[in-house]
Amino acid sequence: MELVNVVKRILIWKRSKFAPCASAAQDENASVSGRCCAQVKKLGRNPKCLCAVMLSNTAKSSGIKPEIAMTIPKRCNIADRPVGYQCGAYTLP
Repeated sequence: MELVNVVKRILIWKRSKFAPCASAAQDENASVSGRCCAQVKKLGRNPKCLCAVMLSNTAKSSGIKPEIAMTIPKRCNIADRPVGYQCGAYTLP
């Protein structure tokens, strides 16, 4: 499947499934819910998709701060997260 189509599907999915991460992606001191971590873990299997969602215009217009959103996999203690993966100007911790 083309990356563009994958991104479109992810963005639609994000609106419903990634919503539990909204506060955690806006405030580094906000707790990250179990629902958020579960969705990020699924999405994190493909780092390109994870980056596309976190850096999307949809996310930004929803108030998501990419520099904070990038910390969610680490804050969720996801062991197999793509540490060091470059997402635009950001690096996944």
